[in-house]
Formats: sequence, C-alpha cells, structure tokens
Amino acid sequence: MFKFRPFFLFISSVFAVVLIACSGTPARRTFTYMNGDKASVDRLTFSVVDNQVFTRLGTDQNTRLPQNRFYVVDLSVFNSGSSDAAIPAMTLVDDSGKTYDELTDGSGVARWLGVVRHVAANQTETGAVVFDAPASHYKLKLTDDTDPQDVFIDLPLSFVNEQMKKQLSEGTSDVQQAPDIEAAPQAPAVPPPPAVQKKK
Repeated sequence: MFKFRPFFLFISSVFAVVLIACSGTPARRTFTYMNGDKASVDRLTFSVVDNQVFTRLGTDQNTRLPQNRFYVVDLSVFNSGSSDAAIPAMTLVDDSGKTYDELTDGSGVARWLGVVRHVAANQTETGAVVFDAPASHYKLKLTDDTDPQDVFIDLPLSFVNEQMKKQLSEGTSDVQQAPDIEAAPQAPAVPPPPAVQKKK
C-alpha cells in the first residue's frame, strides 16, 4: 500500500498547483455607463452627446446606403493626461454579444472623427463615429482585449431620424403648419353728415 503513496502525493501536488494558478487569475471587470454619463478609460473621459439612426447618408446626388442601418454616435473625449493621447477604435455590442466595428469611411457624416485621431493634453476632442448594424439595442464599447477591463456606454434605441425622413419622403409628416391669420374685418364706412344750408 505504501508504494502508491508517492503517486497520490504527486497528484495532490499537481491539483494544488492548478487551484492556486486559477485562483490567482484576476476576474475581468466590466463597467457600463448610462448615456450622458462620463466614462473613464485610463486618462481619457468619454461622453456620448447624441446617437442617431439613419437609413442613408449624404445628399440625393451622392447617397450612401448601408447594409443594415447607419448608427452615428456623437461624442466628446477629454484627455486629463500631460501628453497627447490616441482615441481608440470603438465597437457596437448588441444584447447577445455580437460586435460591429467602426466604419473606416466617414462620407456623409458631419464632424467625423476619422480613423487616426488624437486629443491633446488637457483638451477635449468632439466628433462622430459611424457603424453599420441591424436595428437593435447596443452598447458602445470603449476598450479592447488588451485593456484590463471592459468599459461600455449604453445607447438608447431611437428611430426619430429614420421616422422623420420617411414621413417627409411620403408627405405624411406630423408637423403641422400654423393656420393663416385672417385679416381683421374693416368697419363699415360712415356716411358724412348732410351739409347745413345757411338762410339768406
């Protein structure tokens, strides 16, 4: 029976090492901020100013169509550091965990941030990023796998722009014009008093 003891000691030692290694791995932390709140990632602070959904971008002469929907997110990025900092690429993540990367073409997007973007020390950079994704609820992911944590900003689902464009194209907009103001009726003309004849 003693000849099996070294084997059991070896197995126990390996099991203990595995448990220590697993317990020593820190869990990845996740932070989700609400739309409008300030989300901090290292020395950068992100704030979503607005997010809009479009079925097309550009003008009638130069229309750009998406495969799904254009999600345009306007945001501001503040750098609290003492040196220039790069603004990282962002990702849309739906409720099932599926991701959609930023588009590298900003045609038709006002104040597009661009692909290579920086923010100076103690300065704020504002602009928009654009995605092509199906109509759904999303979170804007500000970090990647190289970061020690996952940071998100929740984006409310809104189709205001899409509905207004559709209504305007169909001529069914709910926007009503004010009724024309009628001219005030004029008072009837009063005849002049009869002339008084003097006696001779």
